[in-house]
Amino acid sequence: MTAPATTDNEYDDTPAVPDEDGRAPASRYGVLALAIMVVVGLLLGYAGGLLTPRLTRPGDTSVEAGFARDMTTHHAQAVEMSLIAYRSATLPEVRQIAVDIATGQQGEIGAMQTWLREWDLSPTGSKPPMSWMSDGATVKDGLMPGMATPQQMTALRDAKGIEVDRQFLTLMYNHHLGGIHMIDAALDETDNAEVVRVAQTMKSTQQTELNNLRQLQAQAAKG
Repeated sequence: MTAPATTDNEYDDTPAVPDEDGRAPASRYGVLALAIMVVVGLLLGYAGGLLTPRLTRPGDTSVEAGFARDMTTHHAQAVEMSLIAYRSATLPEVRQIAVDIATGQQGEIGAMQTWLREWDLSPTGSKPPMSWMSDGATVKDGLMPGMATPQQMTALRDAKGIEVDRQFLTLMYNHHLGGIHMIDAALDETDNAEVVRVAQTMKSTQQTELNNLRQLQAQAAKG
């Protein structure tokens, strides 16, 4: 009996051979899987925040509220960049770290938004972004430390082939450096146990990812 013809696994996330425009997009199912993972990460973050005992209730202009609001915005851009890289990067390792960053930071967004609801605070505050930081950090052109400009985001979306990997790695490296600067400021100024715990976890994760991003930059430079 002739064996039935085999077919490719439609759920395989291995990068495809670049198409005519130079991209190596993930399969339709791979993108859907990542979207589901991001949503699950967000829900887990919400659940984690809801299970946290309400020990204190920071005010609208507090360090804790400012950190939660601004880091949510900061994380949201990282998730967006990661989704672009997952869809279009050529190196499997780059696509994997994009998955890790997107799901991890979406979960942290869920936790921070849960804090604000538990504190009976709005997702947006009455003071400008970064005003909670005592070191005088400022927002340049509406962007917090390390965030990509609109022009850089457009360039990332339009990039093709290995250039997607290179741009993503550079932008995310700088993004993490800026994020750690914000995390350190929050750790220096808050005594809220849950904020400290989550911020320390964020810092540890991003420091590890910085090392991985640096290694991948060297790999992409040869591609």
